[in-house]
Amino acid sequence: MAYDLEQMLVVGVASSALFDLAEADKVFQESGESKYREYQEEHTATPLDPGVAFPFIKRLLSLNGLSAEADSPLVEVIVLSKNDPETGLRVMRSISHHNLPITRAIFMQGRSPYQYMDALNMSLFLSQNEKDVRVAIERGFAAGQVLGSPAADQSGTDLRIAFDFDGVLADDSSEMVMQAKGLAAFHDNESTRINEPLPEGKLSEFLRGINRIQDLEEALVEHDKTYNRRVHVSIVTARNAPSHERVVRTLQSWGVRVNDAFFLGGIEKARVLRVLRPHIFFDDQRKHLEISADEVPSVHVPFGVVNNGAPK
Repeated sequence: MAYDLEQMLVVGVASSALFDLAEADKVFQESGESKYREYQEEHTATPLDPGVAFPFIKRLLSLNGLSAEADSPLVEVIVLSKNDPETGLRVMRSISHHNLPITRAIFMQGRSPYQYMDALNMSLFLSQNEKDVRVAIERGFAAGQVLGSPAADQSGTDLRIAFDFDGVLADDSSEMVMQAKGLAAFHDNESTRINEPLPEGKLSEFLRGINRIQDLEEALVEHDKTYNRRVHVSIVTARNAPSHERVVRTLQSWGVRVNDAFFLGGIEKARVLRVLRPHIFFDDQRKHLEISADEVPSVHVPFGVVNNGAPK
C-alpha cells in the first residue's frame, strides 16, 4: 500500500536549515567540491549541531504523538538537499543521532529539489540558501530562508508559531498600496475594503495544516478539560487600527484562525517576539527579522513588492 501524504502536513527542509553547516560550507567555499566531499566523508560519523529550524522541526514532528493511529502520522518532514547521496550520509546519520523521526530524503547533487514540493504535497520549504528560496517563491511554492544563529531550545513540548500577515499569509496587494501611496492611503484602502477578503499568500496552506492539528487538540479538550494545548499560533504585524479588522475578516473568510494577534503599528516587532518566544517566525521583510534573529528562529519569505530586485 502506498504511503499517502494527502492528509498530512508535509514540510521540506534543507540540511542547511536543519543543521549548522557553517564549517562544512566554509570548506566548500574555500577549497571546492572535491575537498568538501573529502571533508564530509571524513566526518560522516561526527553529528552535525542543530541549525536554525531544528527546534521547530523537532517540536512539529512531536505532534505525531497526537495521532490516534501510530501508522497515520499528522506530520511528515522530508529532507530536500543539494548534497549528493554520499555526502548526504552525514545528514542522515545526524538525524538519527538527534532522534528525529525523519526517514525520507531527496539528494540532488548541486541542484535544489524544491520542484518536487507539489508532487510530495508540501506546504513549506525551508533553506538557508537565499537563491534557492527566491526561485522556489517565483515558481509559486511556499518557501523561506532561515536567518540568524540556532536558538537554544527550551524544555517542553509546546510549539509556538508566529506569522507576519501581508506578504506571508496574505498576498501583497495591500502592501503595494502602502509602498506606492503611503500609510494614510493604506489605512483608507483597508477601511473601505474591510469585508473584501485579501487573496491568499504563500503560507496560508501551511496555516491550514497547523489548524487541522489544532482541531484535534480542541477535541482532546472536549474530553479532558485539563488538557494543555501544545500548538499556539500568532500574527505579529505592523498593521494597527483601522487596518486591523480586514485581517480578522480575511482569516474568517479563508476558514483559518490564529490564537493571538499583535497589531503593532510601527512598534519594533522584536520587542514582542522576545516575550512571545516563538519557535519560528515568518516575515516578508528582513528588517523585521534581523534585529532578533539570533534570539528568535526567523524565516524570511522573499515574496512581493518589498522583495523585488536582486538578492542581497
